[in-house]
Amino acid sequence: MTEATRVLVLNAGSSSVKYQLIDMLDGRRPATGLVERIGEAGGRLVHTAQDGEPRESRQPFPDHATALAAVARELAADGLGLDSPQLAAIGHRVVHGGQRFTAPTVVTDEVLTEIRRLVPVAPLHNPANITGIEVARALRPDLPQVAVFDTAFHTTVPEYAARYAIDRATADAHRVRRYGFHGTSHQYVSRATARLLGKDPAEVNVIVLHLGNGASASAVAGGVCVETSMGLTPLEGLVMGTRSGDIDPGVVFHLHRVGGLSIDEIDDLLNRRSGLLGLCGDNDMREITRRMDEGDEAAELAFRAYVHRLRKYLGAYCAVLGRVDAIAFTAGVGENAAAVREAATAGLTELGIAVDPELNSVRSGAARVISPPYSRVAVAVVPTDEELEIAQQAYTLVHTGWS
Repeated sequence: MTEATRVLVLNAGSSSVKYQLIDMLDGRRPATGLVERIGEAGGRLVHTAQDGEPRESRQPFPDHATALAAVARELAADGLGLDSPQLAAIGHRVVHGGQRFTAPTVVTDEVLTEIRRLVPVAPLHNPANITGIEVARALRPDLPQVAVFDTAFHTTVPEYAARYAIDRATADAHRVRRYGFHGTSHQYVSRATARLLGKDPAEVNVIVLHLGNGASASAVAGGVCVETSMGLTPLEGLVMGTRSGDIDPGVVFHLHRVGGLSIDEIDDLLNRRSGLLGLCGDNDMREITRRMDEGDEAAELAFRAYVHRLRKYLGAYCAVLGRVDAIAFTAGVGENAAAVREAATAGLTELGIAVDPELNSVRSGAARVISPPYSRVAVAVVPTDEELEIAQQAYTLVHTGWS
């Protein structure tokens, strides 16, 4: 009998589906792909089988059901169909799990109902995640569907750090607290950093800096998250590609009362027209550093604001942890922008933090230490792999007797 060792990881967004088929015996990816522009004109599917050339097809995908049916056909064309006996589970990224979901969870009707109840605190993400789960359940009703939550890793943040200092009854009635996001990335990278240093995660205190278009920081003490920068929503914290990050709440009232902006307009401003984009018109760090090198003042302002906020969180998390063993840069900007890493750590030798310029300038897809040997704190670049983390959590769950 064929052993079921593969997990299909689905990340359903509002107008896209990313997927990876991962074999848990050796970490191979027999297939990866992306469907984009779901519900829009000019839908596009790109499917890549292992060691094969990408196959691209353009067609309308009116909804997620149509998109996932197309994914199933592409997988079947490579002998990797959803009816394969090698498929152990389908793992789903779910952005918001609230306080209830602290670990990967096999999806039942009750679980889906609870994820729906969380839509008001994740209106941009949970609806698409739910749709992906529902369609996958319909395609393979006999297969375990496992929800892996972005918020789960952060549920260990102490109550005094997770609470906002507002009226408790009001906060509890509306589920207002710090949840944190990018949890699968922070969990994966904190463990991978410990491995890079040849240590057990339980022995290492790590500050993880997940710097992509969305950006977040976490303080991880001995493998346990004790603080994170994102809050009730992914808007709080660092300066991001299009999000403001930390802002005086009074700005919202001012823009509404004095500026005449509606709540929806302010929401759009802070989430989609702020951050790097709002400061200089670009949210691509490569373009910003190019412009800065040419003397562009707006680009330089955006870069400095981005790095300043990053350094504030670095210092704060050094205080939260007391002892820092490593700082790990990850995600698109963290892994590729040497200028950001250099600027974020400059002048911090009194904290035991330094970066070797030569090591920092090396471009590589491998996890690596970029701090000099004398540095008390290891500074590392650690590529994230959220899909592998989701697959590992799903596979472990279905092999430990979830029923």
